[in-house]
Amino acid sequence: MTLTFDEARALHDEYCVLDLHADTAKLMDKLGYDLVARHDRRMPRGFNVFGHVDVPRLREGGVAGQFFSFWTTPYPERGCARSVAAQLDALDEAIARHPTELVWTRTGAEIRAAKAAGVIAALGGIEGGQALEGELDAIEPFARRGVRYLGLLHFSANAIGRPAKGRGADPAVGLTGFGRDVIRECERCGVIVDLAHINRRGFFEAIAAMAQPPMVSHTGVLGVHQHWRNIDDEQLRAIADKGGCVGVIFARRYLGSASIDAVVDHLLHIVDVAGDDLPALGSDFDGFVVPPDGLEDVAALPNLTVALSRRGVAPRVLEKILGGNVLRVLDAVPAWGRLAP
Repeated sequence: MTLTFDEARALHDEYCVLDLHADTAKLMDKLGYDLVARHDRRMPRGFNVFGHVDVPRLREGGVAGQFFSFWTTPYPERGCARSVAAQLDALDEAIARHPTELVWTRTGAEIRAAKAAGVIAALGGIEGGQALEGELDAIEPFARRGVRYLGLLHFSANAIGRPAKGRGADPAVGLTGFGRDVIRECERCGVIVDLAHINRRGFFEAIAAMAQPPMVSHTGVLGVHQHWRNIDDEQLRAIADKGGCVGVIFARRYLGSASIDAVVDHLLHIVDVAGDDLPALGSDFDGFVVPPDGLEDVAALPNLTVALSRRGVAPRVLEKILGGNVLRVLDAVPAWGRLAP
């Protein structure tokens, strides 16, 4: 049965809807973007590349928790850690000023508690291992500040490995020894390893080095659209075998279409290939991506739930896609401060 928008929105009130990736903190740090104020959709269709997320629209979309991803310009590499810290500071400040609207969370239990209290759960991730500046000791301080995932690569090579595309890309070069050390230290500190943007060889070498569930925070899939940014079926199965999750990006160029049904196509391909414990949402809102029609911003998210229901997705699977699979991974990887002694 196809849901109406209002019925989909009501389901969001029941579920813990989570998005794995939005770049809003960079706007907050560099442009003074007010996360708690409502921002109008000002950009015309086709140029709507940022300004997708704020607290009023998170509430309107029925989102329980948002991962804010902190990205940096990798060259020169020095200063990347400071840039991530500045984005964390901007988010900390917003939370401190509006404690009834936002709360830092690290665990599934904390997200559920925030939802019950009517507060948006904020979570942190880092996009690109250049933020470590080649220092293993950088991971623990980030974990202490609430960072829950680390994307090993972004659009440039770093001390960990090589990107799928970008400066220093080389498909023949995989994970470095330092990269293996980073994975071990992330697992010690309760930081989930994110395999978005890493090249295929590094991807599988990282998988082999892991003991805990990983994620791909934002990606498309090659089984639906051929693009260098997307991952293949073998990669999907590898993440599933490790108990991880894969967030589908809302970027037209990676989806292969401007239709909201393209997001559904990517999500359902993941289900078909690797099961319904794998797919999640990884919008890349505010990341200079143009989202599909019907997903212009986070307030429109119930439209995706409608589109999924139109394709016959059962409520049990809807709940997993919209946030349940992310909660399971968070529950499986203890956060810093909640690690066993």
